Amino acid sequence: MDTHRWWRDAVIYQVYVRSFLDSTGDGIGDLAGVRAGLPYLKKLGVDGIWLSPFYPSPQHDHGYDVAHYCGVDPVFGDLDEFDRLMAAARRLGIRVLLDIVPNHCSSEHSWFQAALAAEPGSPERARFHFADGRGPDGDEPPNNWHAMFGGPAWTRVTESDGRPGQWYLHMFTPEQPDWNWRHPEVPVEFDRVLRFWLDRGVDGFRIDVAAGLYKHPDLPDSDDPEADARTRDSVNPLAWNQPEVHDVWRRWRAICEEYTAEDGHDRLLVGEVSVPTAREHAMYVRPDELHQAFFFDLLSAPWDADAFRKVIFEAMQDIAGTGSTVTWVLNNHDQVRTVTRYGEHDPHGSGLGASRARAAALLMLALPGAAYIYQGEELGLPEVVDLPDDVLTDPIFRRTGSRSRVRDGCRVPLPWSGQASPFGFTSGAHSAKPWLPQPEYFALYTTDRALDDTRSFWHLYRDGLQLRAALPQLGEGTLRWLESAPGVLAFDRGDGLVCAVNFGTADTPAPVPGAPLLASGPCPAGVLPGSTAAWWLTDG
Repeated sequence: MDTHRWWRDAVIYQVYVRSFLDSTGDGIGDLAGVRAGLPYLKKLGVDGIWLSPFYPSPQHDHGYDVAHYCGVDPVFGDLDEFDRLMAAARRLGIRVLLDIVPNHCSSEHSWFQAALAAEPGSPERARFHFADGRGPDGDEPPNNWHAMFGGPAWTRVTESDGRPGQWYLHMFTPEQPDWNWRHPEVPVEFDRVLRFWLDRGVDGFRIDVAAGLYKHPDLPDSDDPEADARTRDSVNPLAWNQPEVHDVWRRWRAICEEYTAEDGHDRLLVGEVSVPTAREHAMYVRPDELHQAFFFDLLSAPWDADAFRKVIFEAMQDIAGTGSTVTWVLNNHDQVRTVTRYGEHDPHGSGLGASRARAAALLMLALPGAAYIYQGEELGLPEVVDLPDDVLTDPIFRRTGSRSRVRDGCRVPLPWSGQASPFGFTSGAHSAKPWLPQPEYFALYTTDRALDDTRSFWHLYRDGLQLRAALPQLGEGTLRWLESAPGVLAFDRGDGLVCAVNFGTADTPAPVPGAPLLASGPCPAGVLPGSTAAWWLTDG
């Protein structure tokens, strides 16, 4: 096995396209804006970018309801602009991953529209999960499953003669019908989609809901029907993590290997895999399946040295043991931003949350394997927790009426410059307002300000990425745990590189004498302050 493939220790930056940079003045980020921001990302030092969906879509779930998998929605540009973005990324040495959504499509997809127009039992309906309802008039859903975004997982259709008809399955929203992967035309169609984008030069795919796709063939009732809606995670074993899904990833891996064999350039498959244990997670990254899968346990771990050590140990044991490398994440477009999550009762995370987020970033960059950074994390952006109800766009809010776990707060457009909204996100005399309002305090987090302040989050990330690229001890490899004081996590990466994190608030003696090579905050020689991480070089 080639252990030096680019993806094994890559640092990828997640671009949420509609919130990155707007080039047209309509208040929505676009592909030309991403292209304009590439020099910024090159300066930061990332190896590649992952683009959120930009395909034609009615945007009920901001592009995760795909109406056409081989195009660009006009709000984001067109295929020519995509090709210009790819060319610019190539010149800068930045790899490009696309977000592909194989579990479900848009209710406006041509195949689903054909299914609605067809009769029960037709080949068109067999591409999805249509079923007769229960009860004397079929007016009850076929089973008791609930959707992850709230409400039942079934919607009843009106047949061509005007009568109430069958029901169709949607594990997210009614606008996102689930594909039936047991139908032979579905995998063939996605083969075509993969090849379309691979032929345009993409470096791989981030796979949405990678533990989904297959449902239990009998669609039986669940013992805990509200589990998915309650946790907003893939916990219904009848709807997720079915054994047949692994055949899909073997098929997709073979397609990627075919392209790699032609030109020697690795293509990457990285999955959004939500499963209960690291051992189940490891099944998705066996040598003939996905190259990598996001390991979310670090993201969800409480700020505690023992908790972090446990999830890191399990990942290294079970996932790295397959021959893959662990794919670490601290945030993404579905999660509360790190400084707020770690800030406990401080929604802006400006004190304790910021210190912990800086330390966690340095820890993540020191771990063996790959890492993904969500846009704005390098600025220390907090979650926007006070968006008015009338601007919220998350379908979770529309479906439940609850603000709990609504994701708009981490998707507010990035601040680039200036003292007032739109903070350089969009420009021009007649520009529209950003699609989500930016708070006034974003003036403290603009990229211009961050680049000028050597103490900023941005410089911590940039310095960490530069050292990660320069020091052979970092990136891929193993770690060795070191004895440390209570509340301190310490390990070495070989050849004298030590990383330590103090999860407490009290200062403790540093694990290694002398000044640190890089620290997440003020770190005097011989001392590791609370909520601080640092790297040291020793004599071995």
